[in-house]
Amino acid sequence: MKNVKSIIQAGVVILFVLLVACGGKEKKMAKGFVLPEGDLGKGKQAFIEMNCHQCHSVAGETLPEYGSPSEVQLHLGGEVYKVKTYGQLVTSIINPQHVISKGYLETLAKEKREGAVSPMPVMNDRMTVAQLIDIVAFLNSCYIKYEPEYDGMYYGP
Repeated sequence: MKNVKSIIQAGVVILFVLLVACGGKEKKMAKGFVLPEGDLGKGKQAFIEMNCHQCHSVAGETLPEYGSPSEVQLHLGGEVYKVKTYGQLVTSIINPQHVISKGYLETLAKEKREGAVSPMPVMNDRMTVAQLIDIVAFLNSCYIKYEPEYDGMYYGP
């Protein structure tokens, strides 16, 4: 009986250690992930080939004119308070329904259209993984984290 009790206790301890170890990994993975290094030039080219510039402008980039621009225009890149992560950029591309801009939601409300549906088409069946990686690298390079000037004064209580 003592052996069975010892084995059960040891099993519980091992299970606990494994769960804690796995929990730590999940926390690290939940922070985001990093794609292989993409090619900025190929990313810009893929962005244009996929006609992303019909609805998106990109800070600091000159993109060709699109024949008939979309009524929905979204500016990407530029100075932001929080830089977009790879995970956020990938999610926005492969699951455009995940986050819908406030401006577009306001447009839907003004037009009294119901159902928040992103105007961005799902590109998953037309885009290769290499194109996705390159587009994410291209877009990621266009974001600049805005850091307000600090005058050295302390304004606390």
